[in-house]
Amino acid sequence: MSAVIRMLTATSLLVASASSQAAISLDRTRAIFPGTEKSITLNISNENPKKPYLAQAWLENENGQKISSPFMVVPPVQRLEPGQKSVLRVNALPAIASLPQDRESVFWFSIREIPPKSDRPNVMQIALQTRIKMFYRPAAILPEKYSRWDDRLVLHRIAGGYRVENPTPYFMTIIAITDKLKGDIPKDFKPVMIAPKSSAVINSKDFASPWVATINDFGGKPALPFRCEGDTCHAVLKTD
Repeated sequence: MSAVIRMLTATSLLVASASSQAAISLDRTRAIFPGTEKSITLNISNENPKKPYLAQAWLENENGQKISSPFMVVPPVQRLEPGQKSVLRVNALPAIASLPQDRESVFWFSIREIPPKSDRPNVMQIALQTRIKMFYRPAAILPEKYSRWDDRLVLHRIAGGYRVENPTPYFMTIIAITDKLKGDIPKDFKPVMIAPKSSAVINSKDFASPWVATINDFGGKPALPFRCEGDTCHAVLKTD
């Protein structure tokens, strides 16, 4: 075996090992920051039973640029002992008043685990990172209780798919458009997040009665049937 092949094999095994031993875990897959709150907390834990890890956290804007306002993450870096749990806090700053108050704004929350220095020579260590969406939900659009908004989507048939209209003040992520009765879920479907009060084109097969699957506040994946009249389709909460 050549030196190059040996090096690539060793690197591949190391990456696979690092991926399977991710230590710092987050307690959710998305976060909601209500406009009535001054801060929210996120729980993290070190799943490694033997080694301490550093956890580095920060926020990015919708374009992936690191920000220090209108929110601040504290602490930005902390040490977690083996098996230890801890809390991260996202605080609102005065600049939050500059955000739109009639619709959601979206940010990225990132946390990176930094492993302890290896006591073995010639070992490449990888800092794994978790990245989730954080939605700022202004007080003016907070529901009194949990509500679903996917039933307000409107599908417009177009060549090669649908133009999906989102008339709500909330971000909506479409993870599938399919004929649920046949179970024909396209494996290559790419999730599409539609901004509030806007629309997006989604490539899809044309279904007589499409089902639309979305992601809710809790990371669940509810699906609704839609009834079409001509080229326009609306959700139905109960099937006939």
